[in-house]
Amino acid sequence: MQDGRQIAFIGFGEAGQAFCEGWGEAPPAPIAAYDQKITDPEGAAAKRADFALYGVNGHVDTAGAVRDAAAVLSVVTADQALAAAHAVAAALPPDALYFDMNSVAPETKRAAAAVIEAAGGRYVDVAVMAPVQPARLSVPLLLSGPHAGAGQALLAQLGFAPRVVAGDVGTASAIKMLRSIVIKGLEALTAECLLSARAAGVEEEVLASLDASFPGWDWRTRADYNLDRMLVHGLRRAAEMRESAATAAGLGQLGAMATATADWQQRLGSLDLLPLPEGLNAKADAVLAATRKHDT
Repeated sequence: MQDGRQIAFIGFGEAGQAFCEGWGEAPPAPIAAYDQKITDPEGAAAKRADFALYGVNGHVDTAGAVRDAAAVLSVVTADQALAAAHAVAAALPPDALYFDMNSVAPETKRAAAAVIEAAGGRYVDVAVMAPVQPARLSVPLLLSGPHAGAGQALLAQLGFAPRVVAGDVGTASAIKMLRSIVIKGLEALTAECLLSARAAGVEEEVLASLDASFPGWDWRTRADYNLDRMLVHGLRRAAEMRESAATAAGLGQLGAMATATADWQQRLGSLDLLPLPEGLNAKADAVLAATRKHDT
């Protein structure tokens, strides 16, 4: 990157760390980061350790992180996406590209874009279309908005795999949010089905029937993976699915499936069962035990 300007992360969790792993020991530019956990007495030590592990120049505020940035990558939880834009705006360098990679409704992206553009930055709506692990830099990214072309060029320079989709800010986000109704919805459906089947002692018959109806799907493996994702990332995914529900509602739909999915993601993500047991049945037993205890 020219002139020694930095890449700045706002939020430094799974996504930021995965991207740093993709760059390895030779990142294309110095990396700065801010994460709100750095101000939390209970989480600050762990977050400082994350910064040190990935060779990141950690900051205690957003202004310090973005002051010298050519590219700002916002990767926070969905409920913090607009707040992150407000926090960054005052210190954003002129013409810096602000990549909003958060899983939020198009309306939220447009509100964040107004904040960034008013501060002199260039806002890019980015939809991250698959899990960042194990893909890392090769995770598919969709970009939209008036600065999507410039954003694509810079992200490609940084080693990412971006693709521009025609449309204004909110187009890429709409694609991601509407797709998530199916992807995260399947997670919720399999959780409700197979946790209930395990509780009834009929999970093997249910799995066999599903495999017969959908040959090659391998429901046990997929259900195990889906349950794993919900238990580890359920709280973050619940926030995303509330944004999906808002997206659907804004298009004149009910958003009921997305809302129900958010409830399931919230329920499982709040159980705090880490480290997770291995295998679908063991995970299901742990969830059933935890939810029975929680509900009594």
